Amino acid sequence: MLKNWIRIFIYNLKQNKLFSFLNALGLAIGIAGLIFALLYWNDEQSYNEWNPEKEKVYQVLVQLTDMPILAENSIKLKTYLQKDINVEKLVFADSWYQNDKIIYNGKKVEVDKIMNVESDFFSLFPFKIIKGNGYSSLKDDTSIAISEALSKKIFVNENPIGKQINCLGTMHVVRAVYQIPGKSSVAPNVIVNKMKDLVDPEKQHGLFTLKLLLKLKDPSKVEATRLLLEKAYYEEVIVLNAKQAGFTLEEMEKKIGHFTIFMEPLSKSRLHSITDGYPEGRGNYQFLLIMIGLSIMILILSIVNYINLATANAIRRAKEVGVRKVVGASKSDIIKQFIFETILISLFSLLFGLVLVELTLPYYNQFLNKNLTIIGSQFYMQLLLIFIITIFVSGIFPAIYVSNFETLKVLKGNYARSKSGIWVRNGMLIFQFAIATFFIIGSTIVYKQINYLNHKDLGFKGDQVISVNLNFPESAYKVENVSQNIYNKYATLKQELLKIKGVESVSTGAISFTGTSGDLSPILYNDVLFKENNVAIDFGMLELMNIKITKGRGFTEKFASDTLNSILINETAQKLMNINNPIGKEVLLRNQKLKIVGVVKDFNVLSPEINVLPMTFYHIKTFESAGGIDKIYIKLKSVGIENTLADIEKLWSKVDTEYPFKYDFVDKQYARTYESYVKQNNLFSLLNIIVIGIALFGLFALASYSIQSRMKEIAIRKAIGAETNVLLKELSKQYISYCIIGFLIALYPVYYLLNKWLENFAYRIEISVFPFIIGFVALLFLTLVVVLSRAYQATRVDVLKYLKYE
Repeated sequence: MLKNWIRIFIYNLKQNKLFSFLNALGLAIGIAGLIFALLYWNDEQSYNEWNPEKEKVYQVLVQLTDMPILAENSIKLKTYLQKDINVEKLVFADSWYQNDKIIYNGKKVEVDKIMNVESDFFSLFPFKIIKGNGYSSLKDDTSIAISEALSKKIFVNENPIGKQINCLGTMHVVRAVYQIPGKSSVAPNVIVNKMKDLVDPEKQHGLFTLKLLLKLKDPSKVEATRLLLEKAYYEEVIVLNAKQAGFTLEEMEKKIGHFTIFMEPLSKSRLHSITDGYPEGRGNYQFLLIMIGLSIMILILSIVNYINLATANAIRRAKEVGVRKVVGASKSDIIKQFIFETILISLFSLLFGLVLVELTLPYYNQFLNKNLTIIGSQFYMQLLLIFIITIFVSGIFPAIYVSNFETLKVLKGNYARSKSGIWVRNGMLIFQFAIATFFIIGSTIVYKQINYLNHKDLGFKGDQVISVNLNFPESAYKVENVSQNIYNKYATLKQELLKIKGVESVSTGAISFTGTSGDLSPILYNDVLFKENNVAIDFGMLELMNIKITKGRGFTEKFASDTLNSILINETAQKLMNINNPIGKEVLLRNQKLKIVGVVKDFNVLSPEINVLPMTFYHIKTFESAGGIDKIYIKLKSVGIENTLADIEKLWSKVDTEYPFKYDFVDKQYARTYESYVKQNNLFSLLNIIVIGIALFGLFALASYSIQSRMKEIAIRKAIGAETNVLLKELSKQYISYCIIGFLIALYPVYYLLNKWLENFAYRIEISVFPFIIGFVALLFLTLVVVLSRAYQATRVDVLKYLKYE
């Protein structure tokens, strides 16, 4: 029996080579799309799964009224946490990753992901210790732990334990070599403990300065610890400042704001974090859901296509089924045969889909900045599940549909004219039109939003401005007046850069265009505290970035006061502080009175998801901020940029002998803040092509079968004088109806879901009627092209071929 089924299957494949191949290809593309989504899903879900402490480890996040959620906390919390019996371990960390070089026996190796943490780090992140002792490797500031990969790079075959290496300008003894067992939210290459001064309350006065991780004994009691931390902030900030300033607690809390603590478990930090807390970042959960959802939609479309064509093709096999029933085949035998054929096609499609994935996986990894591989027992189980579901969904219905053919009717040749089952195929065709509509309209809206961001006036121009990291030697920071020393070195470098032909201007500042917000500090105006983003800048920084001054003036060397007590505010800060005429008004910042000399036009240094923050600007000499300079901005002339960059690199090789010259254009830096949305646009566009292709093939095949069954009718109409345009209208009108119905069904889902997507952006387009018009016209045009091309072929047939037996 099995041998007979195989022969029948091969015979039908030969009879319908093109349609069978394209149908299997559509199914393969649908399966491949879901495999890609599953690989991405598995990778993101695997973060921290190896860590047995993931449910007990919490990161402390804090939000002060009207401020963004921060991952930095005050060292003053330590005293309170040490009294909490539910806190097993607490670990303060510096600003996560640093970059530096490691020197060993004259060999220099550039290293990123250097982490400065307290000694109990390995209690929270128990990496696999390859050599040495992890728990004692961070006992003091002379010890160091390094990753296995870095150990091989530096020491090759030597045993690194006990060896001395220079890192961060200090000699360290290697106490441990570790390996990270899996994906981790914290994945350093080097771990040191230079936290002694940073965790000293007498030396650390900042409110939001250090990362804070806790390991709790009982996670179910986390709420008590959270309330304890909120009370600690209240005592250390509100109560303390109220006593010093002579205000009541209610008045001071109104001025400063309310502290809200969030305790975020490590197990949820990758995909469900409320901020970028950990150094490896957080996954884009929305993008992950979009990929899974669209991939499932395409697979459903492929299966619907398969079912539609299988049921349509069943008409051509009706007599075969009738004959098999006459010679004794039962209904279950017919079902088994057609399910067997579905298994063979699905197996071929699955294998073909795996081949497509393997061939395109490098491009997919590049797209996601990942290193995904087709391995793992979990993946193979998911693959088996996809195979079973595909067979069940795409095989059961056509098999039952065919097995219910009435023997007498199909043997008389009347089944093709019956309306039985046609409504099912038409319903599925409408469903395909709805999905195609969703993708066409959706991709149009996504494209318009990304295009809007690309061309939006951000308030600055960074297309000819490069950002270069400054790496002054460690000795430059070990002098009496660090700020002045660093500023002098920067000023000398600035003068040298300005001598280069093609350099238009040079400046610096504690400002970044990579999506980070900078230093948020309270500023006092008329006895009211406002929380604003304070930015230290040098002369010419705003002009270099083409940032406008709307009122007053910018900083200039003509006024000595500009380096002492002058300040600029942006338009958002002016609105927040409710100052009608701000020029000449005084504010209090860091216990120093500053006079407002100008208002800066709003510009966005954060991602387009976030509104412009209230900002204030002061000169880098005002609070001796030059010691924090870590980058320099250079504006290039539009002519001969490549030669200018080459000349800057030559100068840099003399200025910085330790690090190679690296630069980045500011406009590209900012573009990375919404890079994930650009990827979503590219993904939508690619899937749009795939969906339309699958849908149009299904329409073409179904129209071909439908028109083929009406060939005798077409021949009769032609014989009695029907014109070609009348026949084309008659043959295509039902598909136009299905197109309209499918379009109407898709309207609400696409509007609702895309509107939710647009809510991610502080700067967004409004959904207009044009994407819907474009979607409908495009879908109708493609439908007419496919159907009319097939219908036109049908009207050119020889009438006698179909009427000679009548």
